[in-house]
Amino acid sequence: MPTTVLRPGRTSRAPLTALREGAVKLAELVATPLVPADYLDMVSPLRASADLCGRIVEVRRETADAATVVLEPSGAWRGHEPGQYVRIGVDVDGVRLWRAYSLTSPADARDGRIKITVKAIPDGVVSNHLVRHARPGTIVQLDQAQGDFTLRGTAPAKALFVTAGSGITPVMGMLRSHGARLEDVVLVHSAPTPRDVIFGAELRGLASTGRIRLVEQHTDSGGMLDAAGLAELVPDLAERETWACGPAGMLDAIEQHFADHGFPERLHTERFRAAVTVAGDGGTVTFSGASTTVEADGASTLLDVGEAAGVLMPSGCRMGICFGCVAPLREGTVRDLRTGELTTAAPGDDVRIQTCISAAAGACDIDL
Repeated sequence: MPTTVLRPGRTSRAPLTALREGAVKLAELVATPLVPADYLDMVSPLRASADLCGRIVEVRRETADAATVVLEPSGAWRGHEPGQYVRIGVDVDGVRLWRAYSLTSPADARDGRIKITVKAIPDGVVSNHLVRHARPGTIVQLDQAQGDFTLRGTAPAKALFVTAGSGITPVMGMLRSHGARLEDVVLVHSAPTPRDVIFGAELRGLASTGRIRLVEQHTDSGGMLDAAGLAELVPDLAERETWACGPAGMLDAIEQHFADHGFPERLHTERFRAAVTVAGDGGTVTFSGASTTVEADGASTLLDVGEAAGVLMPSGCRMGICFGCVAPLREGTVRDLRTGELTTAAPGDDVRIQTCISAAAGACDIDL
């Protein structure tokens, strides 16, 4: 009969490995439908191996309707380029809502924390929640930083930033990170009154030291900023590399002006959009990659719905391989059948969901 020989001071690795594996399987069986990692998430959500998330450290008021949210990201955070944005998942009244906000913190902050600055908009569920109700200690979900509204390498000899309202936020990230590299900067910012200028004190401080030339357009008294007015305020407009962020109407006019005068390549724009979704019980499910659309009830998993419709659904659930069914939710709302939690996505969000535990909660589009 084969025997295992144990030398003094040594242990057999095989029995220990088997023991550990058995303990893990037992823990998973006891914890079902959760697994031990789910409980570890509760204790240490910011660890590097956990899903990317962040803890709110501070909520700092900027204006009457805007606030900076300081976040400590988990170890999975890969950093950002000044001017980029981050998608943040916030739970509001049991619904997880995702929105994108520009990063306003320096890219090389010593404490590793990141900042987003949010302006509350009428009927904006997430923006009003973050500005008026967010509290330190709250855990929110994050995606990695995205976007190409950045300086893109070498700093230009002459730079112009044109912003309105919360459009100042990505530009503030650039100024805080690259201010020393930019020798000739003009910032034209539009807001209703001086009190409504987000980062007003900081921007005026930069102007007082000669770091930037600041032009404030107060719309309550001076009217809206248009392309003709911009050309008057900045006579050397054609010589400046320009970054513009704000309402669609303003950006459309500036784009047309740059195109009409023969230097559209000098203009870089960032557009914000609002997302509106309607939750329900069941709905129309589109599997866009398979060109299949079906009606689903609110109790059937998207995995079962797709398979019944003949869609080739990725899944390892039945073989004990968890997260094999993860797919992008391109648009719409789904409900977690275990918890009732709603997850929403707007076009371009690309939120990842598990089809084996999610059901339609209104019209939704799955990228399969």
